[in-house]
Amino acid sequence: MIGRLNHVAIAVPDLAAAVAQYRDTLGASVRPPQDEPDHGVTVVFIDLPNTKVELLHPLGDNSPIRGFLDKNPSGGIHHICYEVDDILAARDRLKAQGARVLGDGEPKIGAHGKPVLFLHPKDFTGTLVELEQA
Repeated sequence: MIGRLNHVAIAVPDLAAAVAQYRDTLGASVRPPQDEPDHGVTVVFIDLPNTKVELLHPLGDNSPIRGFLDKNPSGGIHHICYEVDDILAARDRLKAQGARVLGDGEPKIGAHGKPVLFLHPKDFTGTLVELEQA
């Protein structure tokens, strides 16, 4: 059901410092910051030959990333994202197997302009999983 790894998302307390580290220290190709008000985050994508890293920074006080950073002030891995061919079929199959879909269970448009869903980390060995329709 799941396809390729789309990205690994890392919550960061200082977006400019994280961008500089990836760009200047690691020599990575870094895209410009992109505000995602519907998700309460600013994202920066780091392009790698085989996947992406997504840097997440809170956008506003109600950002879900704010809570993550309150618990993890240095930042850290927030979620992993896998591609699926049909997000509704994947959702229905996962729910039938007992997995919990976060929110209202309906896909939302993610940072790539494609439908996404998040799966409860307690159902996936402590890892928040994002599914993105390929």
